[in-house]
Amino acid sequence: MPSDDVLRDLHRQMVRIRIFEEAMVSVYQEGKTPAFDIAAGPVPGEMHLAAGQEPAAAGVCAHLRPSDAVTATHRPHHVALAHGMDMSRLAAEIFGKDAGLGHGKGGHMHLFDTETNFGCSGIIAEGMPTAVGHALAFKKLGRDDIAVSFFGDGAANQGAFHESLNLAALWNLPVVFVCEDNAWAISVPKDKSTAIPNNSDRGAAYGIPGVLVADNDPVAVYEAAGEAVARARRGGGPSLIEIKTDRLLGHFEGDPQLYRTKEEMDRLRERDAIRAFEGRLVETGALDEAGRDRVWQEARVEVDAAIEFARQSPYPAPESALDHVFA
Repeated sequence: MPSDDVLRDLHRQMVRIRIFEEAMVSVYQEGKTPAFDIAAGPVPGEMHLAAGQEPAAAGVCAHLRPSDAVTATHRPHHVALAHGMDMSRLAAEIFGKDAGLGHGKGGHMHLFDTETNFGCSGIIAEGMPTAVGHALAFKKLGRDDIAVSFFGDGAANQGAFHESLNLAALWNLPVVFVCEDNAWAISVPKDKSTAIPNNSDRGAAYGIPGVLVADNDPVAVYEAAGEAVARARRGGGPSLIEIKTDRLLGHFEGDPQLYRTKEEMDRLRERDAIRAFEGRLVETGALDEAGRDRVWQEARVEVDAAIEFARQSPYPAPESALDHVFA
């Protein structure tokens, strides 16, 4: 069992992620109503938020260093923040501002941060071969850093999934593959797209451990990730972890979610992982009610400051349009 300090840190990390994602719901909707206009408001374009999936990010990234490489999906904010990305620069990038990670040119699906060795992409499963490349580089350099690839259950049916696991196993690379199984690949339920119930079983096909975290529990994620990360660091090779998690919001903001029933959504909200976890912490004495409330208040202050920084930051100068572009 993790120490109380670790438990409190997991809770704090999940809360700040949740507050950030909830703030982005509000910010994103500005100017887009009454008739939804995806191009309107301070944050145009698509927006994919990870409320409900916080345990996966917090539990895994608690074991990582800034020098470890992390790749994520088009739903990346929770992983980016858990791995230490500066929240203000993240918010500025989402707003398309020059102070953002990519000077406002990448947007929320294409974040890149050299300080935390983080990258993500809107292409399904793209981060998996990238993580394998990071891991190969670390091994050749003789470093004990590792790579972690976060991906969704839909990505497990892509060729890049199998190619990446095969090469990682063949070359015994220090990489951990983390499948966030929220039961939906956009609007396609897992049982309509995947031949087996658990993608973790696919690890056996490549001779690597496949570990299933059957519920959205940050402690269970932390323990599974701890073993996989330690194995990778000591040269034991790759691992595959599958986490059954919950996507509380739509695939994208503005998604009417006609494919999900009201009963399903009610069940998801009732078993909210953050509230369940903090209830356990209060019950065991690892966290008191005043401490719990303080965590939420501090997270709101941090998020408000990041959003305000993004709002006040200037847009990139028009003459910089071709800067940082590979010809």
